[in-house]
Amino acid sequence: MAEITITEANFEKEVLGAELPVLVDFWADWCGPCKMLSPIIADIAKEYEGRVKVGKVNVDEEQELAMKYRVASIPTLVLFKDGQAVKRSVGAVPKSQIESML
Repeated sequence: MAEITITEANFEKEVLGAELPVLVDFWADWCGPCKMLSPIIADIAKEYEGRVKVGKVNVDEEQELAMKYRVASIPTLVLFKDGQAVKRSVGAVPKSQIESML
């Protein structure tokens, strides 16, 4: 499964109500490190299909979500389990670091 676009409208259903852990990538179009991280996030979405759901939040379009989860720098990855934010990573990090979060 490819990454899903997360918005304020579907956040509760797709993230908080998800049965699987959800890795949420807070990003923006103009962010260089976000662009570097994007193919890694896409790989993880494919490799962990059925075990982890992967979503992307555009912070320019979803500023309230970004503020609610205290996203001060992007890219920020937040792992949600059972509706709770349990782990986070800030900046362009190697795939192995993201996998260790999962």
